[in-house]
Amino acid sequence: MGLNGDGGNGQSHNGESGPRLVGKVSIITGGGQGIGRATAIKFAKEGARVAVCDINMIAVAETLAEIRRLGGEALGFQVDVTEKESIARMVESVMFAWHRIDTLVNNAGIVQDARLSKMTDDQFERVIDVNLKGVYNCTKAVVDIMLQQNSGCILNASSIVGLYGNFGQTNYAATKFGVIGMVKTWARELGAKGIRANAICPGFIETPILSSMPEKVLRSIEAKVPLGRLGRPEEIANTYAWLASDEASYINGAVIEVSGGVTI
Repeated sequence: MGLNGDGGNGQSHNGESGPRLVGKVSIITGGGQGIGRATAIKFAKEGARVAVCDINMIAVAETLAEIRRLGGEALGFQVDVTEKESIARMVESVMFAWHRIDTLVNNAGIVQDARLSKMTDDQFERVIDVNLKGVYNCTKAVVDIMLQQNSGCILNASSIVGLYGNFGQTNYAATKFGVIGMVKTWARELGAKGIRANAICPGFIETPILSSMPEKVLRSIEAKVPLGRLGRPEEIANTYAWLASDEASYINGAVIEVSGGVTI
């Protein structure tokens, strides 16, 4: 029996691997660009019905257009993860349209970097509100639904910074360590109810966040990666899709680094 009750095992009748997420309903926060956009598109390609959530509706519309061009099924929502009302409206709409929620990808996040001595309270609190409290808000909004289903998958976006820290990122590191703690706690609390919780720790990925860096800095980052390059958003999306699938049905409470080996 599949996690979504459809009995799917990700295999077609001829024994070849088929779409992994057929019949599953997935919510992706920060789905308008970067890793979130790639994840929404990947999930749709794998057969999921996808709720694309972002504060930027222009970016949401672009992601929806690509999903629909590929023949996928998706809905778009303007969601601010710091505002419970916008999350509640989205969840209500998803349930009205599709009657279940199988996967939540807590991908939305921001950076406001500064050394500790220079960091303002506003910078600290804003990153905590979005990256940490936002994950709590979104998961809290869907957990009762997953409990009623006796199934679900919660995926948190951490970072290699959430494992090792990083210069100038007191606020960001605190949130990315924090969402790992949430995942491990939820894995213990919810596992018996058929709900899995896992985290991914991306390394340096080619996203709009990195596009503002000088070319010299990007080249120096690449030189530190054993694979010799930055990661692609699709490579993180692939990992999320696998974790959301029945192929990963015994993976719970895991923290998976997807970094090209940069921390070795």
